[in-house]
Amino acid sequence: MNASATVRSLQQRITQMQPLRLDDRALPTPTALRPLLPGGALRKGSSYTVHGSQQLALALLAAASAAGSWCGVVGIPTFGAEAAAELGIALDRCVLIPDPGTDALGLAGALSEVLTVVLLRTPAQPGPGDAERISARLREHGSALVVAGEWPHPESTLSVVGSRWSGLGRGEGALMDRELTVESQDRRGVHRHLVHFRNGVLATPAAPARTAESARHASPLTAVSAIPAAAADSTTPAVSRIARSSPPPMALVTELHSGSMA
Repeated sequence: MNASATVRSLQQRITQMQPLRLDDRALPTPTALRPLLPGGALRKGSSYTVHGSQQLALALLAAASAAGSWCGVVGIPTFGAEAAAELGIALDRCVLIPDPGTDALGLAGALSEVLTVVLLRTPAQPGPGDAERISARLREHGSALVVAGEWPHPESTLSVVGSRWSGLGRGEGALMDRELTVESQDRRGVHRHLVHFRNGVLATPAAPARTAESARHASPLTAVSAIPAAAADSTTPAVSRIARSSPPPMALVTELHSGSMA
């Protein structure tokens, strides 16, 4: 075996061993999505991009949310509460800002200081300065950012390159199962993976599917419809107080809208 082949073989073995290493930066990540990410998990202080599937982007939040963490969803007006609950997202620990206007980056940066994972959609890729300021907050506070769209220098880029539905019979039945072909691009290279959803739930052997009936009985969503733009840089103290005291969901809405965020 020549030298270059030996190096490639060693690199491959190291890559295969990495998910087995203990990593204090690892966040809870759905089992079915671990092969898509370097190190087999979302990592504190890192950003990720998802292209082509809002369902896949939301699924990345599910394990952290189910483990007790607070998550945020910014800039997704088509967010479906029932679908999110079926994926495993705890709605009573989910801060939703569906229409942040031009302040999406400022709000995502503020929320990243107190929430574990933030999902953000912006109409265009942010400038390097804005992205670096948010990245510094992620590193300082140990949170992760999932962007449904473009973001400079993500830890991993996930792109849906194929989608197949099944469940219909001859003129009857329902679309129940979905198979996504996802291309991951990161320091390991470019790889393709299959991700399966069954009845809106990630299909994993150890996790039974949640039904729509159970989703309807989930706790209410913490929804925030708007925050004044002038308050973007001053949200941190109030949100920190809220996170520390763990109030009922409506307390967060009231405080954010009352302007008592100084």
